Amino acid sequence: MRVPEFDPAIEELLVSGSDKRIALDPATGLNKYGCPPRPDPKLLAFGSSTASVISPSSYAAAFRLYERLLKGLDSLDSGWERIRDALLSDVPDTGARLAFLPSGTDAHAFAARSLSGYEKLAVVMVEEAETGSGVRAAMSLHHAEINAISLRNEDGMPRAAHDIDSEVAEAVESAVARGYHVLLVMVDQSKTGMIAPSVSCSMTLGQRYPEEVSVLVDACQFRIAPATLSDYLGQGYMVAITGSKFLTGPAFSAALMLPRNCKKEIPEDKDAGLLLRWEAAMVEHRRFRALSEDRIINIMKSFADVVQERLSMDKRFKLLPVPTLDRSPLVTGKRWDQLQSIFPFQLCHRGKPLNHEETLSVYRLLGEPDRNVVDGRRCQLGQPVFCGRAGSALRIALSARLISDAADQGMDRLLDDALAVLDKTAYLVDRIRG
Repeated sequence: MRVPEFDPAIEELLVSGSDKRIALDPATGLNKYGCPPRPDPKLLAFGSSTASVISPSSYAAAFRLYERLLKGLDSLDSGWERIRDALLSDVPDTGARLAFLPSGTDAHAFAARSLSGYEKLAVVMVEEAETGSGVRAAMSLHHAEINAISLRNEDGMPRAAHDIDSEVAEAVESAVARGYHVLLVMVDQSKTGMIAPSVSCSMTLGQRYPEEVSVLVDACQFRIAPATLSDYLGQGYMVAITGSKFLTGPAFSAALMLPRNCKKEIPEDKDAGLLLRWEAAMVEHRRFRALSEDRIINIMKSFADVVQERLSMDKRFKLLPVPTLDRSPLVTGKRWDQLQSIFPFQLCHRGKPLNHEETLSVYRLLGEPDRNVVDGRRCQLGQPVFCGRAGSALRIALSARLISDAADQGMDRLLDDALAVLDKTAYLVDRIRG
C-alpha cells in the first residue's frame, strides 16, 4: 500500500476529538506544542517531555489503519481491542482494565469521577508546574478540595524528599480527620523528571488509611518499565499513561489503567482520531519493548554522561538536579526506568538566569532554521516550565524513539544531534542577550 507524504483526512483525524490545545494554528499549521500532524524528519527532536512530531513509520501505521477502516476491513472496536491487548500484555496477571481518554488531564478527571460516590473528596497532588496544566482545574470540576505541593525551591533546586513527604502526609491526615476521602496523586515522573511524593510515603498512607485514601499514579510521561507498572497496579493504584510523551505518539492520547479492585464502568471507545493517535504511538511501543534491558540502560547512561557534561561545562546553562528515581520499597532490582531521561536546565547570561519570556523566545527560535548554526537545522526541546522564582527551565529528553533509533543506528548520531541542539541553544542565548 502506498503511503502518501501527507493526507488531509489523516491530518483532520489526528487533531480531532480533544480540546483546543490540539487545534492547529492556521498561520503556522502547528498545535500549541509546536507540532504538525505530519512527519518532520529533519527536526532534531528532544522535546518528548512536552510533545513530539509523529514519525514517518507511525504516520504510515495511522494511514494503513485509516485505509482499512474506510474499506470496512477493520473496525473501531477491533482497533481498540488490539491496542488494549498490547498495553495490557505489559502487565499480565494484574487484572487491570483500560479506559482510553484524550489527554492526561482527562485521565485525572476520570480518576476523580470514579470517586464521586464519596460525599467529600480531597485531592493531594503536586503543583501544576510539574504536572499537566489543566489538571487542577479538571479536579476542581468534581468539587474536590485541592492541595498542591511544591517540588522545587524558589532557586529551582529540588526540595528534600522528606520535606515533600511530610507536607503530603500532613495534608492527607488533615483531610481524613475532617471526613474527606483523599485521592493522593503520586507523579512518576514530573515535567522535570521527579517522583513525588515518594513511593514509600504513598504506600504508608495507603496502608494507614485503606478506606479513606485512593492512589493515582500520574505516569503520563510513561517513563516506567512494565514491571514497575505491574507493581503499581498490584498495590491497587490507578495509573495514568499517555502515548504522546516518552512513546512520541501524536499529542493527546491517554489511558487510565484501573486495578483489579476498581469496578468503575469504562466508557466505550468511539473516537477515530484518538484511535489513530494511539495506533501511531504503538509503533514506538513495539520497537522499544523489543530491546533488551541492558541495551536500553547502556544507551541511557551514555546519553546522560554526554548531556550532563555539556550542560555543566557551559556558563550559559545551569543544570538543575533531578533526585534519584527511588521507588523502594515497592520496586527492587535493575530496571531502565531507574535512570534519568529528562534533563532540565536554565539559560544564563553572566551568571544570572534568563527570565521566562527570554527562555520562551529561545524555545521558539530553536524551531526556526538559522543558517548560522547547526547547518540551519530546526530543533526541539521540552517547553519552558516554571521552577520556583528562578525563572523557567528547558528540558532535553530521551524518548523511546531516540533509544530505538540509537539501538538500530549506533550512538554517534544520537549524541551528535543532542550536542547540536545544545549548541544552537547556547548560540540563541548569546543572540538574545547580545
